[in-house]
Amino acid sequence: MENNLWNYIQSVKKQSPLIHNMTNFVVMNNTANALLAIGASPIMAHAKSEVKDMVAISNALVINIGTLDEYWSESMLIAAEEAHHSKKTWVLDPVGAGATAFRDEILEQLLEFKPTVIRGNASEIIALAKANKTITKGVDSTAESNEAITAAKYLIQQYESVVCISGATDIIIDNKDTYFVENGHPLMTKVTGLGCSASAIVGAFAAISENKTESTVAAMSLLGIVGELAEKISQGPGSLQVNILDKLYNISEQEFFDNVKVSKK
Repeated sequence: MENNLWNYIQSVKKQSPLIHNMTNFVVMNNTANALLAIGASPIMAHAKSEVKDMVAISNALVINIGTLDEYWSESMLIAAEEAHHSKKTWVLDPVGAGATAFRDEILEQLLEFKPTVIRGNASEIIALAKANKTITKGVDSTAESNEAITAAKYLIQQYESVVCISGATDIIIDNKDTYFVENGHPLMTKVTGLGCSASAIVGAFAAISENKTESTVAAMSLLGIVGELAEKISQGPGSLQVNILDKLYNISEQEFFDNVKVSKK
């Protein structure tokens, strides 16, 4: 499988998919740079008057509700509906799911348009599925990723999405298989927006493949490995952020194969 995962990395570089990001103020620059580093092309657009056209010209849509407001929520719903009706790949990052009634209301409406991939931490996935009353602490998870597997399976059953649960171990689930990605480093949690970058990278990988599950595994493996390699030459979260961008850009095949830790259940 490792060969397939590396092929996705190369395909993104060759095809340079155009990714329409409706993401939050905090991470726009980080997200755009991460997409450029892997070889994709980012667009950041939120205006209601143009989001349908942006979805039409893009290879994938990524919706991240981190800094949600009334205007952006309308734009996101328009974009998600267009992606659904045009059968365009789209990724939902349910940042802060369960934190407020407003977020949950918008997420409930977005889910009606059946995201191709849902990527969030364990608390967000649990809250999204309304599996229990786990409390979401902002954008940080208060649950372990393996606790969200039941919630993920519920979402898959209801919305036919691939679900990616981020955590110390990333878990990617579809209606048949469960994959575990054990790459990454704890210092990555000290850099804002890496989860948001992960969702954008997932969107880029899903854009160039019919196999949305395997492409998601490839995306999460890449970011996790890059985080491990970058940490070795970093002095803290500031340099880690820069070194992650550099390593996303220049990771070698040997580095990938030497470090990838993926298993299937």
